[in-house]
Formats: sequence, structure tokens, C-alpha cells
Amino acid sequence: MSRLTLFIPLILCVALGGFLYSSLGKDPQELPSALIGEPFPEFALEELSDPQRQVTQADFAGQVVLVNVWATWCFACRIEHTWLNDLAENGVKIIGLNYKDDRAMAQEWLDQRGNPYQFSIFDSRGILGIDLGVYGAPETYLVDAEGIIRHRRVGVVDDRVWDNEFRDLYQKLMDTTHDQ
Repeated sequence: MSRLTLFIPLILCVALGGFLYSSLGKDPQELPSALIGEPFPEFALEELSDPQRQVTQADFAGQVVLVNVWATWCFACRIEHTWLNDLAENGVKIIGLNYKDDRAMAQEWLDQRGNPYQFSIFDSRGILGIDLGVYGAPETYLVDAEGIIRHRRVGVVDDRVWDNEFRDLYQKLMDTTHDQ
């Protein structure tokens, strides 16, 4: 056995340590998405409040919108819901994506807490969620007027997150849309 083979465990340990060290300081909420810069996935699903109505991405085409993944079983969704209501009252268009939930419970949840959504897509089996690469709820996507996903947030959107991640990009997209 050569002396170099004795250093293999040390080399592996240093490499692993370097990898772990490089991960320090990264935001665990910042999960990259392969869909940034790509069109919002095509879908045809029922609207939460009207099972007879099929909704598609064409229902928000030409608008800058937030698509917010939420569910009644999601505790963090309760935390961000008040802020979503405030955003909607200030003119931000929000589409809900009710993810792997019970329709009656979801409708009651919105009735009790207020409904910030222009409409909610009912994704009971998680089909659209899979296409979006959803990890869970809440997740929020910023979609431009051409239907391109421009930003994704895993976790709660509150005033701090809005100011740091969404506000400037949202305003830029709105200004671009109004200039056309």
C-alpha cells in the first residue's frame, strides 16, 4: 500500500468540509427553479369556487400576476394570508393554486380569512404542482404578462420578502406592460 492511499480519507474529508462550508450563508428558502425564464406550464383544471368552470393559463394571460400555492393544511399559509389580502387590496393581482386540498374546507377557509385571489385553481391531485416543481405550500411565482415565470419564492411572503424580492421586479414588469 503506497503512502498516497493513506491520504485519501483526509482528501475526502477536506473536500466534504469545503462543500459544507460553501453552503453556509445560503438562504434555505432560496431554491432554484428550472422554470425561471420559462413559460408557465399549460394546464386545464377546475376553479375552486366553481367546479363547472375550467381555468387555464389563458385566464391570466396579458397580466402580471402572483401565483400563490396554498392549502388549508399549511400552517405557514395562515401566516402569509393577511399580507396577501393587503397586496390584493393594493391592486396586486393574485391567482391561487389550492394544492392537494379538500374543496369544501378550502372554500370555508377563504370565506373566514378573506379571499385575495382573482380565482383559485383547484389542484386536488397536485398535477400542476408537479409541473411547477412545487415542494409544498406556500410557494409564490411571479408571472409576467407574456406568461413567463420571473421569480419563485418557497415559503411565506410577508412585507420583508415583498420588499426584498418582489416589489421592484413586480413594478418593473408592470411598467413594461403599461408601456406596450
